[in-house]
Amino acid sequence: MKKIKFTNEHGINFFPPKSATKQVPQWFKDTVEYQNDKKEVKEDATVSHTIKKCIPVFDAMTAGYILFTQVDVYVLQKDGMPYYTWSSQGALTFHPVWQAENHPESKGINFPKWENPYGIQTAPGYSLLLVPPMHNPNGFFKIFPGFVDTDTYTAPINFPFQLDDISFEGLIPAGTPMAQVIPIKRDSWKMEFGDEKDVLRQKQTLAKLKTRFFNSYKNYFWSKKEYR
Repeated sequence: MKKIKFTNEHGINFFPPKSATKQVPQWFKDTVEYQNDKKEVKEDATVSHTIKKCIPVFDAMTAGYILFTQVDVYVLQKDGMPYYTWSSQGALTFHPVWQAENHPESKGINFPKWENPYGIQTAPGYSLLLVPPMHNPNGFFKIFPGFVDTDTYTAPINFPFQLDDISFEGLIPAGTPMAQVIPIKRDSWKMEFGDEKDVLRQKQTLAKLKTRFFNSYKNYFWSKKEYR
């Protein structure tokens, strides 16, 4: 099993990273596995399972690890723009708007950036994909996705973000899920297009998938992932 190391530059762990398996969102927990809690096959051969049974969605939301905000940040509105204040740790810095004025998340204002205190070290040949927590929005902001070679770069990684609503006023509490970080093994890739053999393989895969009404992907094709 590969190891990933999180080191807080302040030497404290008030809101430490957690495996994403421990941060499954409440909406998913509250979702029943089958419509009306009834496992059934309908007349048109469709089945009653819900998104709760979708393994690709589950794998996405439980992949890697979750980083959290470390201090309370309060957002006020001044002159039609958000104004941020905090009490400790230098929680935020800012990028001027001209650095990414054409970015789709640009709102004509400076981009705030979370000053994350955690440096992350992965095994040789592994990088980190950095994304907003998948299927688990925090209701305040979204970081800008990134990709960092954390086998060589082990200093803290900071996270530019944009508020979901730039007119928001209120508290972003310490411990808010901030980023999902997923170890990715680096490889060189070359795109190609499939031939008749690949088309046949696709058809065989679909045929096997359709031999069961329930859990066919999980039973035939899924590989369990572990993030401890």
